[in-house]
Amino acid sequence: MTKFWSKAVHRLHPYVPGEQPQDQLYIKLNTNENPYPPAPSVISALKSVANEKLRLYPDPNCSELKNAISHYYNLSDQSVFVGNGSDEVLAFAFQAFFDSDKKLRFPDISYSFYPAYCSLYGIPFERVPLNNNLEVNPADYTDTGSGVIIPNPNAPTGVALSLNQVQVLLETNKEAVVIIDEAYVDFGAQSAISLIDKYPNLLVTQTFSKSRSLAGLRCGFAIGHPNLIEALERVKNSFNSYPLDSFAIKGAKAAIEDSNYFEETCAKVISTRNKVCKYLEKEGFQVLNSSSNFLFVTHATFPAVSLYEELKAQGVLVRYFDKPRIDNYLRISIGTDKEMNQFLDVITSILKNEVPQKSK
Repeated sequence: MTKFWSKAVHRLHPYVPGEQPQDQLYIKLNTNENPYPPAPSVISALKSVANEKLRLYPDPNCSELKNAISHYYNLSDQSVFVGNGSDEVLAFAFQAFFDSDKKLRFPDISYSFYPAYCSLYGIPFERVPLNNNLEVNPADYTDTGSGVIIPNPNAPTGVALSLNQVQVLLETNKEAVVIIDEAYVDFGAQSAISLIDKYPNLLVTQTFSKSRSLAGLRCGFAIGHPNLIEALERVKNSFNSYPLDSFAIKGAKAAIEDSNYFEETCAKVISTRNKVCKYLEKEGFQVLNSSSNFLFVTHATFPAVSLYEELKAQGVLVRYFDKPRIDNYLRISIGTDKEMNQFLDVITSILKNEVPQKSK
């Protein structure tokens, strides 16, 4: 019964996350989670919080976490904002920087939370088409005085812009905020954080969910000019002054301080991704050049939806998007070597035994 819903709720098209089925044990390659556990130091930090002090509110400023992030990137604490996952950080940014009088621009194939937030906050938007190679072209984002948000690497394609390309984007959009959403940047792309001092309109968002194995903890952050950070703080403190609990603060702090473990697990994911990419290409797949912890692939003979359904039937979950331009692609998260070997065994069996169908 929806008669009590507001008009705004009726207009919403919520973000749809990857499947989380409970009916059987799957090899789960559909939600881009890190296949490796959090650093041991993170587990120790979380255990240290489980005491009588949980009766107290956490630090609303998250000072020790901000300090750890600023130290890691050699910035001031005033350049750092933290939130309950990068999705919340992005939600605050949409409210802080974009209005109903100018269109926000983002790629036509990108993170589907962007149009969801625009709908929620009444922000008009323009989907800018990727080129024929499913790449972002900075030249398509000429300055109109309206905002821009780009995932880098893009999702679900995994293709990244170079730092020079990001700088071109910033040079041609100096009159509005440009957000570079770097959820997957640690798997092979260049971060735009080094450009913060040069561009006061640049906001970079990142997450602890992917490269630091903390999807279950919910912690994200933004880095930008102190004026942008102040705007985010104003929104946050008008909505929820305590976005991060004590566990998230301590766990995320330990994660960013343990750089050796972080670099080791990222290197493992990259190595596995590259091996899987080569194998799939030998099996007739076109694989986009990924700088993320997933691959975006299509096969000339076998329709993606058929492969998705057969993989699921055999206990392997990947992501299928029934959307224009990408409805013959699969997104495959990178698991452990063991998981990916099992995936490759299944996909090879499918290709050998299935009768090819005409692709869409």
